[in-house]
Amino acid sequence: MKNTVFLSTLVLIFFQMSCTSPVKPVSDEASPAWPANAIWYQIFVERFYNGDPSNDPKPENIRSDTSYIVPVDWKMSEWGSDWHSTTKQESGWLKKNKKNFGDLLQLRRYGGDLQGIIDKLDYLSDLGITAIYLNPVNDAPSLHKYDARSYHHVDVNFGPDPVGDNLLIASEIPDDPSTWKWTSADHLFLKLVEEVHNRKMHIIVDYSWNHTGTEFWAWKDLVKNQEKSKYRDWYEIISFNDPATPGNEFNYRGWANVKSLPEIKKVNVTTPRRSGHPYEGNITEPAKKHIFDVVKRWLAPDGDTAKGIDGFRLDVADQVPMGFWRDFNKEVKTIKPGAYLVGEIWWANFPDTLMNPVPYVNDQVFDAVMFYQVYRPAKYFFSESNFQINARQFKDSLLYQWNRIPAPFREGMMNVSATHDSPRLLTCFNNPGKYKYNAKPSDDPFYKAGKPDQETYDRVRLYLIHQFTSVGAPHIWNGDEMGMWGADDPDCRKPLWWSEYVFQPERTTPFRKGGPLSDPVGFNREHYDFYKKLIRIRNENPVLSHGAITFIKADGKTLVYKRSDGDHQIFVVFNTDSGPIQVTLPGVDNYTNLMDQTQTAGNTISLGPLSAMILKQDQ
Repeated sequence: MKNTVFLSTLVLIFFQMSCTSPVKPVSDEASPAWPANAIWYQIFVERFYNGDPSNDPKPENIRSDTSYIVPVDWKMSEWGSDWHSTTKQESGWLKKNKKNFGDLLQLRRYGGDLQGIIDKLDYLSDLGITAIYLNPVNDAPSLHKYDARSYHHVDVNFGPDPVGDNLLIASEIPDDPSTWKWTSADHLFLKLVEEVHNRKMHIIVDYSWNHTGTEFWAWKDLVKNQEKSKYRDWYEIISFNDPATPGNEFNYRGWANVKSLPEIKKVNVTTPRRSGHPYEGNITEPAKKHIFDVVKRWLAPDGDTAKGIDGFRLDVADQVPMGFWRDFNKEVKTIKPGAYLVGEIWWANFPDTLMNPVPYVNDQVFDAVMFYQVYRPAKYFFSESNFQINARQFKDSLLYQWNRIPAPFREGMMNVSATHDSPRLLTCFNNPGKYKYNAKPSDDPFYKAGKPDQETYDRVRLYLIHQFTSVGAPHIWNGDEMGMWGADDPDCRKPLWWSEYVFQPERTTPFRKGGPLSDPVGFNREHYDFYKKLIRIRNENPVLSHGAITFIKADGKTLVYKRSDGDHQIFVVFNTDSGPIQVTLPGVDNYTNLMDQTQTAGNTISLGPLSAMILKQDQ
């Protein structure tokens, strides 16, 4: 008992020290240097931009043996159509198949492709983006593409010749890299990588090494040949079919019990496997060899790392054993030492406890994780919430998270706020409930999924000022800068609101109780310009990427911190209250507010309600 009290006291002392000491900048380089300067932009390709209508998916391209049956006359959705309305064909499908609106949304296709990204690279460059993260582009029948048909090819409908690409793929021996060919979609992807690099940007892609889809070539052979398949050791098989019986005993483990996502087999597991926690083990050797062949293909096409991608985002990382991740890290860094590895770790116990990032962020596993751990307290501080925290609690939460990440890795953490798996940032702030819990109208009919009110925009912009002046690399989910709103998946995956499109008004969601009947939809120039200004400030002031952070004041709804590197310092001041405040900064210098280039006289600053300043000391 005495030892427990002593240890608890030590933890408390350390935590108190971390709350008063500045978080120091990186002292040595154990991870790639470039992510610290990244402004991340995450792209969900199918909903980003349709640059080539000739490759639009057809019903046969989106069929899999465990998905809903797609009618042969299924039609593409119009980019500017109302998300919540259904066509006559869609209404008939819903009635005939007794499905719900969420099921229908999984079948919609809008035609986003790689050419669409290439067409919009100048838009991203002008915005100030320096790094792109693509959701899966591997060949797959689903909207989300985590159900790979092939790891080593780009989805045929993202390139210019789906029919020809399928013929090329069929001519290969898929487990023999010497027979692999470059499809037209693959070539277009490599062109995209080249165009990104020409603009001094980096690009990473999303992969799940935990599972494949049921149309993956190894899985199809296994289903056909059962125990006689050469791939029988690739997957988590519970039982094979017994041909001597009339039934089919074939059973297997699907990720999260989803049968369309059969799990790759885990081996040499020596510690308990629990979702949301790391565990020791590896994955079966033949599957691992194939994965490493795929890694080499995309990091160094034809042996040239300059033509390859710059890293990977790793899906459901807690489901994959740590032994594999260490082997994976070694393989990637051997091929391309500057490659960036960022893992998705999220919930230890949904919706209350986020995972501990510490085991994953080091020179043997990942360079970073998607840092939801610093977004959640920010949502509870900057928004009006049922789980409101004050500035002191917010500061303590941030320091706790930053100080448990090794110093060389803090600056490269991917600071996400919204993704393909969460409500859009505006919608998250527009609802007072627990982060990501009951975060769509089908779960809570009072959830607000339409256009936010003005206060929500104001509060989101306060948060954005924090995101772009804080420790770690800011991340934007595609479309958030356009002012898009939307509840949790699938509503966060609407086609983007490009300014050249005319959009129908968006009807109230079918589940919504009360509120307006519809909302006008379109590109929000004011919101975009706010993002662009913050990105420019971040890019023009390296101290915001590399400087130490010190909290000056954290009291009630007032927060002040400083980013400094010796020669430069910038103060960031927030008033999240409904009335004006005054804040006195240390020293007697004059400052320039980088948000509007106005100058202050002296060091006492006045802020109006729901406002913030980024103050640079005048030289």
